[in-house]
Amino acid sequence: MHEPYEKRLGHKADFRVKYKFRSPEDGGRKTGEPYQGIRSDFSFVGEKENKMYMIWPEFEDIEGNVLLYNDKPVFNQGTARMWIVNNEMRPLHYDKIKIGVKGNFREGSMISADCEVIEVLDLKINPTKNK
Repeated sequence: MHEPYEKRLGHKADFRVKYKFRSPEDGGRKTGEPYQGIRSDFSFVGEKENKMYMIWPEFEDIEGNVLLYNDKPVFNQGTARMWIVNNEMRPLHYDKIKIGVKGNFREGSMISADCEVIEVLDLKINPTKNK
């Protein structure tokens, strides 16, 4: 069972995206379907190809609730809460993360999903210091 990041980290998500995973034929995952708890990195469309950030998705159901299972695949497309893992990197993203900004889930050099920011949540009030 997946333990929600909000409970684990003690604060709310930074922002939300709508996403769509790429098929293997379109350069996406070849190692099976994605699952809750996958720790893909995040990149912004238009930045240098090798620039990635530790911003992890937490997938939601169609009503916007965190999926609590981690033993079966998540939806091929839907919404996810996004979590900036390194608190000290959060201010770097204040001006980058805005509604409509396009990005990708990355697994190494592979782009596994395309996404777009649909909501900015607690980005600017979440911690900026690591414990």
